[in-house]
Amino acid sequence: MSKHDFSMDEFESRRSRVRDAMQAQGLDWLVLCHPVSIHWLTGSDAKSYQEFQCLFISAEPAPLVILTREGERNEFEQDALVDQVHTFGGGENEDPIGAFMALGAALGLQHARVGLEVPAYYLHPHHYVRLQQWLGEALVAEPSNLVHDLKLVKSQAELAYIRQASRTADAAMAVFAATLQVGRSELAMAGQVMASLLSANSGLAASPINLVSGERSSFSHGAPTERVLRDGDFGSVEFGATHRRYTATIGRQFSIGQPTPRMQELYALVRSASDACIAKMRDGVPAAEPHAAAKAVIEQAGMGPYRVHTSGYGLGPGFPPSWAEPLHLIGDSTYTLRAGMVVTVEPPIFIGTESLGARLIDNVLITKNGAQLLSRYSRDLIVVADQ
Repeated sequence: MSKHDFSMDEFESRRSRVRDAMQAQGLDWLVLCHPVSIHWLTGSDAKSYQEFQCLFISAEPAPLVILTREGERNEFEQDALVDQVHTFGGGENEDPIGAFMALGAALGLQHARVGLEVPAYYLHPHHYVRLQQWLGEALVAEPSNLVHDLKLVKSQAELAYIRQASRTADAAMAVFAATLQVGRSELAMAGQVMASLLSANSGLAASPINLVSGERSSFSHGAPTERVLRDGDFGSVEFGATHRRYTATIGRQFSIGQPTPRMQELYALVRSASDACIAKMRDGVPAAEPHAAAKAVIEQAGMGPYRVHTSGYGLGPGFPPSWAEPLHLIGDSTYTLRAGMVVTVEPPIFIGTESLGARLIDNVLITKNGAQLLSRYSRDLIVVADQ
């Protein structure tokens, strides 16, 4: 991802929309700490999220100011749309919050109405406490989803990147299915997927591949291991492909040899739940409704206790550890689906006592009248003939 990935008009539109949202909330300044927020407004692909960083944006047209570690100076200056780059550290340690205080004082933050983005992974609690103390009464809000909510509906350029990522994911799944065989380890199979992704110029996904088999197939997010595939194994593989940070995900079930009736039952059930979920999706529908449809299918089959997570979520550009957006298909969701959103569909069943689990993962584009499936790869159970 870089400042060259979108037009200046698109970046300016994003900034204008953020400023409008700030003014609607009575904010003079917004301090952004999430790398996706910084990326969306500047094009930055820097790994500075590993330490403290923040972007200062004013409600009025003014220079965009980044505070980051010295090691990322060159990348921000050459490959991101920021007007001022301020850094801390370098060859020796330096307190990043001390640097924030000095820069914040120069910008007049203590005499303004400030909103602070408080992301789950990218702001250390000790740093947050010190920022809160220093800002004092100037800190009037923590609008942590302000930017994320604005980017839920994708532009045509963003959708083009997601479609490219989806094509790359489909091709990698085809490689997985073609090379799946007894005697290969889960890690070796993951290597086949990763080789396909990287050779097709996929970026590194924000979350690592899930691949489980046999007695591990009830692990809902299990990483691949040295376990060797055997006849009779049931399992799942799930991964993300990216194009310029924009992610497409895909997940499929597989069976080494003919699946048992129970395996077929679980696969058919999650597919039916996914279909019911997709059938409810269109512009203007509350996000809780597709979830309720998937939930009903699973509960009617007596599998409610094994539905261990959300039915899906908004999908966007990702930085470790996640590509998810705040919109989730879950019972208490306050979001409404809108045309142009991209959402995953993945109602699950994972039964620990049986060491079995099943889940399909697909991405859909919400449209005015429905939902368009982005993946073209078959959703059928992948069955490897008896060996």
